[in-house]
Amino acid sequence: MNRRRPVIIALLSLVAASCASSDGDDAATPVAEKNAPVQTDVPVETDVPVETEAPAETEAPAETDAPVETDVPVETDGPAEEGGYDFGAIGPIVGDFVETNDLDGAGLVIVDADDGVVHEDYWGEFSAERISLIASSSKMIAAGVLLALQDDGLIDIDAPVADVTGWDGNPEITTAQLISNSSGLVGLGPNPAYPPYLCQFFTDSELEECGAAIFQTPDDDGDIVPPDTEFRYGGAQWQVAGAVAETVSGQTWAKLIDEIYVEPCGLETLGFNNHWAQAGGFGYPAEFIADGPSMLTDTENPQIEGGAYATTGDYAKLLLMHLRGGMCGENQVLSQAALDTMHADRIAAAYEGSAGESTGYGMGWWVDRETGRISDGGAYGSVPWLDLEDGYGAYLVIEADSGTGGELASLLENVVDDAMNAGS
Repeated sequence: MNRRRPVIIALLSLVAASCASSDGDDAATPVAEKNAPVQTDVPVETDVPVETEAPAETEAPAETDAPVETDVPVETDGPAEEGGYDFGAIGPIVGDFVETNDLDGAGLVIVDADDGVVHEDYWGEFSAERISLIASSSKMIAAGVLLALQDDGLIDIDAPVADVTGWDGNPEITTAQLISNSSGLVGLGPNPAYPPYLCQFFTDSELEECGAAIFQTPDDDGDIVPPDTEFRYGGAQWQVAGAVAETVSGQTWAKLIDEIYVEPCGLETLGFNNHWAQAGGFGYPAEFIADGPSMLTDTENPQIEGGAYATTGDYAKLLLMHLRGGMCGENQVLSQAALDTMHADRIAAAYEGSAGESTGYGMGWWVDRETGRISDGGAYGSVPWLDLEDGYGAYLVIEADSGTGGELASLLENVVDDAMNAGS
């Protein structure tokens, strides 16, 4: 097979998506919402925060008085009010949106720190078994790997990367800067297909090799800026972070995902690959819809910032872990200190940075500086968000694009908030 053709197609896709969702601001643009930034991902995305004034309508049974466990999915046939929650307004909103936008479907799961999964519903072709590529909704998962390694004493994320890897070049960059989009390396904006960093899209590389090459290349010297001086969303800095994780742990990325998340949380589908050059095209890969992860070539160079796939149920378990002090059932996945680090607005504290109007960034999470909610939206329209103060979260998934996902999330966020507060 000609390796160059799908790579070129994929990179054109990145550029096209970037142009389609940017208004000229490198980092963020409003989408269907007062503060919701649209961010460049691979391809590029509407990452949240999402806010809205959604209409209240009626539908659907929900649940539950579930025990405090990480059991996902959980569904009941009882009335929505049975557990104190009424999610009847959600079904008509999503159903109408799916039909109007000619989507294959959608999935939504809502979780509560105390009650577990309190609502789960699917529209169109979607079901609890459907595995979706989630693009940049991978970032909070990836950042958690580095924080877990810090919990284990294998890394200090505030120490220079060069000190723990021995790599030359960029002696001031730290892991914390990499996973807060503040390293100064070239991000997805303004150039998602930046030539010195292209190994991040190839399956025939190896993660440590690719990360080291990105970190050490002299070809970016004229384009980088000092760390903690500018917010540059996404890109190869995340591939470097993944390489750091492999270097300090002596484990592959796949093994780290398995040991940190899959086994402790009982996940059935979560994995990482590098589908961008494999799938090509300008939208969600049709082959993945039909055949899921088996259509992807095994690789030792998974795409760290945007290569994850999962069911809604598996992602919901991760959201619950973030709400439950880092616990999956009886297993401690991340410390509360690690979670606090990920959730905090790092760019504000480190250099008074901004990721858009009223928008900050932690480690893998966008921070809405008005509502305090955090989110991690992806290029294919997945939108997870957490309300840490009220102790709930939600995960919306479609298989389309970031603008469409962000628009639907903006219709749902306040509706979900009203239902959760009324039921608490």
